[in-house]
Amino acid sequence: MLLLSKQQDWLGNIRSDILAGTVVALALIPEAIAFSIIAGVDPKVGLYASFCIAVITALIGGRPGMISAATGAMALLMVTLVKEHGLQYLLAATLLTGVLQVISGYFKLGSLMSFVSSSVVTGFVNALAILIFMAQLPELTNVTWEVYAMTAAGLGIIYLLPLVPFIGKILPSPLVCIVALTGVCMYLKLDIRTVGDMGELPATLPVFLWPEVPLSLETLKIILPYSAPLAVVGLLESLMTATIVDDLTDTTSEKNRECKAQGFANIGAGLMGGMAGCAMIGQSIINIKSGGRGRLSTLVAGCFLLIMVVFLDKWIKQIPMAALVAVMIMVSIGTFSWDSIINLKEHPLSANVIMLSTVIVVVWTHNLALGVFVGVLLAAVFFANKISHFMYVGSVLDEVTNSRIYHVHGQVFFNSADRFVSSFDFKEVVDKIIIDLTHAHFWDISAVSALDKVVIKFRREGADVELIGSNEASATIIDRFGIHDNPDEIEKVMGGH
Repeated sequence: MLLLSKQQDWLGNIRSDILAGTVVALALIPEAIAFSIIAGVDPKVGLYASFCIAVITALIGGRPGMISAATGAMALLMVTLVKEHGLQYLLAATLLTGVLQVISGYFKLGSLMSFVSSSVVTGFVNALAILIFMAQLPELTNVTWEVYAMTAAGLGIIYLLPLVPFIGKILPSPLVCIVALTGVCMYLKLDIRTVGDMGELPATLPVFLWPEVPLSLETLKIILPYSAPLAVVGLLESLMTATIVDDLTDTTSEKNRECKAQGFANIGAGLMGGMAGCAMIGQSIINIKSGGRGRLSTLVAGCFLLIMVVFLDKWIKQIPMAALVAVMIMVSIGTFSWDSIINLKEHPLSANVIMLSTVIVVVWTHNLALGVFVGVLLAAVFFANKISHFMYVGSVLDEVTNSRIYHVHGQVFFNSADRFVSSFDFKEVVDKIIIDLTHAHFWDISAVSALDKVVIKFRREGADVELIGSNEASATIIDRFGIHDNPDEIEKVMGGH
């Protein structure tokens, strides 16, 4: 079964994977150069990183068909380090980033994705779609009419070619767009911005390169404040992208394995003179939309990227940026969850607030980790508030024995603890109080403290108190942290100490 799965990953979709990988490689080149410029390093640093990361994640990653390379989110975190300490410290930080991510994988932190609600994922996707579109605006600002014409033509090819019988199903329209517009640009000798204008392409293959930094505690103090957020942002974006690709392909992925793969990929990038990277939602969607499904598409993207920039640089330099802008606009349109706008009227207000807050924070700060953190935090707050309202306490009076039985229903935790205490009548004169916990669950110390308060108050009023029906989990936490049956503690409380 394992062998069949591996064969399917590599050989189950050969033609489409190769074509999709080629499209992705072409789209990676200008982005890798742009991200290198953002980070303040030579373009080859981003290109080498994209090659190494794509190849390594193709071989050992947990999400076939997902594209990982140098990214803008990671590049933004490197700016200060490069400016103050230089490239060698960036390479060292990249290695440490990889080590932290590998450790995260072994500690199974990928499982934390289960705490990310669908509203947060939707907000993340929409924010990325907006950021991808906004990143294309500099290429469409203060330019000649030829650029707009080429971009419009590229979008026409991308959306209309799939409607053409036979050919539209064989050739990925983004690849046709890039090839066709490059041919037109060269034939008409249009004076528009090309990939060659982005920066100098590397002329050699990457070589093993150990960072020239002292192996000391001082070096660790310099790079750790950068490596830690790089590791977090890289894993977060990679796991979110993996979740999105899972949905697009109706398949599952191994999140913890992907954490390790991202770590080993960054270690490889750092040793080959590249900067840290992670999964790219834009390129991953290009890959999926172009028919890529297996590991072969990711491997082809990485290998073709290096082959093209080193050996086919004369041709690659001629690709008009307008063609790549058209592809990325297609990605932004395809990435955005248009249903989320329609569903604003149907979904609960809390879900809409979470989604919109995630979008606003990500777009405003360009910090994916911060946006997702805000979304997850809001989701937790709304959930806690909602669950607390399902806790209630009912009671009946047994006149024969002059005892009152309180029936507790629902979840008792920090947010419902005060409501739990206020549900009891401490002034009623009865001989015995029975608190039935059969339908309740106590989650934390706050809940146990509230129960202690209730029991001690009733005993202070002279009533005999009995707890019945607690489940095993509740009984464990009550026995461990409760003080109502501890004579010494009760004496302190009732004695006012």
